[in-house]
Amino acid sequence: MAEGKRAPLPHDFHPPVASFTVVSDDVVEGGVLKDAQVYAAGNTSPQLRWEGFPAETKSFAVTCFDPDAPTGSGFWHWVLFDIPASVTELPAGAGSGSFEGLPAGAVHARNDYGSQDFGGAAPPKGDGPHRYVFTVYAVDQEKLGPDADTSPAAVGFNLRFHTLGRAQLVAEYENPA
Repeated sequence: MAEGKRAPLPHDFHPPVASFTVVSDDVVEGGVLKDAQVYAAGNTSPQLRWEGFPAETKSFAVTCFDPDAPTGSGFWHWVLFDIPASVTELPAGAGSGSFEGLPAGAVHARNDYGSQDFGGAAPPKGDGPHRYVFTVYAVDQEKLGPDADTSPAAVGFNLRFHTLGRAQLVAEYENPA
């Protein structure tokens, strides 16, 4: 990450959509990620709960993205979609480990670690603070279309055209030198 410069957030260049609310017992807006959400420590997906989404929502998607990763294209830590519209909360660990609490029918796409689950924060030592953007998307169809082998970019492409609303939490984590 270039000193003094911050990459844009993942939705800065998308058309505006309705906003709604996402909260977490594990991630605090503007706060620092807990060890449970760090790759080498707990590597556990956080608890998330959302409300106020558009009434016509047919499913949800959840992602975690680090726009500050030194890749030129950021780093996708979590890509989950086809969450039924009746589900408005994911418990901690639903996207990792034994996937306890993962809703039936939900699909994990590959993250940038190459696995189909949540992969926690792991910025390079001394690279400064990285932002982790947890986003919940309200989607206009029950099935987004991609499958579990789809890249995060291709899932994002589909979300770009099928998102009715979006809610996000942004927290930071730094791995000191």
